[in-house]
Amino acid sequence: ITGKEAQTLQSTLKTLDTTAKKLAADIKLTQSKISLVTDSIADLSGKISDKGEKIEQNLNVVGKSLRQIQSTDDLSLIEMLLSQKDFSDFWTDMETLQTFQIEIQRQTKELQELKSGLEPERTEEEKARKELLSLRSQLSDQKNIVEQNKQEKSKILSQTKNKESAYKKLLDERKQQKEAFERELMQFEADLRVAIDPNSIPRAAALFTWPFDTSKINPFKNITQLFGGTEFAKLNPQVYGRPFHNGTDFGVPFGTPIRSALRGTVVESGNTDAYAGCYSYGKWILIRHTNGLSTLYAHLSKINVAAGQEVSTGELIGYSGNTGYSTGPHLHFTVYVTQGVRVMRLGDAKQITKCGDARIPVAPFNGYLDPLTYLPQA
Repeated sequence: ITGKEAQTLQSTLKTLDTTAKKLAADIKLTQSKISLVTDSIADLSGKISDKGEKIEQNLNVVGKSLRQIQSTDDLSLIEMLLSQKDFSDFWTDMETLQTFQIEIQRQTKELQELKSGLEPERTEEEKARKELLSLRSQLSDQKNIVEQNKQEKSKILSQTKNKESAYKKLLDERKQQKEAFERELMQFEADLRVAIDPNSIPRAAALFTWPFDTSKINPFKNITQLFGGTEFAKLNPQVYGRPFHNGTDFGVPFGTPIRSALRGTVVESGNTDAYAGCYSYGKWILIRHTNGLSTLYAHLSKINVAAGQEVSTGELIGYSGNTGYSTGPHLHFTVYVTQGVRVMRLGDAKQITKCGDARIPVAPFNGYLDPLTYLPQA
């Protein structure tokens, strides 16, 4: 959750309306970028076409020259002498031959220069086309997220009939179900016994990049819950047994692009909301890295990767949202010791309340690490 317990129906609806306006602005901006890239591609294509025509013209000139030289080469020197009326015609032909050879050299050099000039423009066009495809994909994602936002607002209004008392009751029911689930999960994870080699845990260092654009979002000002102790856990030790929050929460706007913190392989992704009453991670992604660590991205609105997919550092993997148990749009970011984490159907271990059929990453307590230990501090 985001750590902000106070929440009203009107503030929630206001947040959804604000999100819709922001997404509309993002869509407009993306469409503008698409127009600019499209114009850039058209301009580059025109330049390439012009140079292509010039190359074709040069090839025709070179071909003509070669044919004339070949017809001359078919004659022996004596035949050329005998075919001329006088020696002056012969020497004129020899000069013509030399002129052809010089022209071929010039045209060949010009062709090489034109070809070399095309390479960077082709590279630029390919880059522009790739950017255009990315922008179109992003535009499609943003439109889907807008629709999700509308559906969430409609669902809340349908469930509450726009009454604050009904909304508070709905929140209380979800909170109770979430706490019951976490009690069972906490006990299950407490009973896990996984041998973790201390040498497999990297030392504290900025091994990861931030999973969102920090030029737009200040991560430290937007931390809503730190790893370890939480206000709820401290006030309710009977639920957790000890103060513990297995990741760090960042209050980022709904629909914020979420990126892989490091190169790795997608282990699995899932959606606990597919199971009624299972208030957990919502839409989540688990990525295994080669440095002995794995990362979890939860409460997403959209997942853009699949199990087994290789992802690079900073690659788009999804968008932030408000799925699962959440009091507001945010990203839940967890770092695991890879040796300790596994994805499992919770019902295979024990009957987890309302979540028996859900699959999520689980780990013993010593399998969780503080994300801020491995993220840039400036």
